[in-house]
Amino acid sequence: MAVRLLYLIVLRVFGWIALLARSEAFKDVEILALRHQLAVLRRQVATPRPSWADRAILSALTRVNA
Repeated sequence: MAVRLLYLIVLRVFGWIALLARSEAFKDVEILALRHQLAVLRRQVATPRPSWADRAILSALTRVNA
């Protein structure tokens, strides 16, 4: 139990450090990608099926991060 707690704490600290190292542009692109994914999921009741335009937008946004 203590090992798992320590692991989760270390994981969270590394996540915060990684967040601090990111640029503002990277954060903006990630927010845009997440908002678009959320919009796609809200449009669909059953299984999410993104259109070709949705896939193109997400692909372009992920390439900006690389």
